[in-house]
Amino acid sequence: MEQSRITSEKKNAIIFITGATSGIGKAVATRFAQDGYRLIITGRRKELLEETARDLALNFNVEVLPICFDVRKLKEVEEAITTLPEKWRNIEILVNNAGLAVGLNPIHEGLIDDWERMIDTNIKGLLYVTRQIVPMMVKRKRGHIINIGSIAGKEVYPNGNVYCGSKFAVDAITKGMRIDLLPYGIKVTQVAPGAVETEFSLVRFKGDHQRASDVYKGFTPLTGDDVANVVYFAATLPGHVNIHDLVITPAAQASASHFLKK
Repeated sequence: MEQSRITSEKKNAIIFITGATSGIGKAVATRFAQDGYRLIITGRRKELLEETARDLALNFNVEVLPICFDVRKLKEVEEAITTLPEKWRNIEILVNNAGLAVGLNPIHEGLIDDWERMIDTNIKGLLYVTRQIVPMMVKRKRGHIINIGSIAGKEVYPNGNVYCGSKFAVDAITKGMRIDLLPYGIKVTQVAPGAVETEFSLVRFKGDHQRASDVYKGFTPLTGDDVANVVYFAATLPGHVNIHDLVITPAAQASASHFLKK
């Protein structure tokens, strides 16, 4: 009964989701749309973003505002968020989902461009978006930030070096946010998935479909929907309850690098 009441009260809430054109971000948008939430979805791929917005609005009869920008570019982030229409400014939940892994090289063979893409997206992009949205939450003294981290932010695996470092940073930044925003009644949660079958490995291996598909052979990975259900659960708990940190993996995964494969 209490869960239903809380969920009902939040139906008109606005959810801001980065990286919402595919994978976990799209699944999160879909899960909230199913229950009638208003959505601001963002991404770099304009056509795909607009298509996703149309589909969500049509299938679930919800309001969806698509905003195309690159989280790595501060000026784009600032312009996109500072020019939000007034009716879209009371953001209740921010889901910092945009992130990626590029390459799987030992540190001495790493490509600088790969490192910069990961650092700029996973760390700086999260910070840029948060910096623009959180002051609005502070002013209202309410809100919830959900950062999508990774099991790679809990333990390092071979050749994961910089990607793991970027996700360790998300873990630390999330803890810092929680302390800084406590006086303002703002919740902060990290959801840290293990192996999820999305575009993640395809991006990591730069379009090599064979290498990407090999990652998930021999076991059943998580889906974007699995992670979205956890995000939704954390976001719709009663006001006095907050999940600080949650690691979710497939049953066949015991750590960042230990799998039971058939």
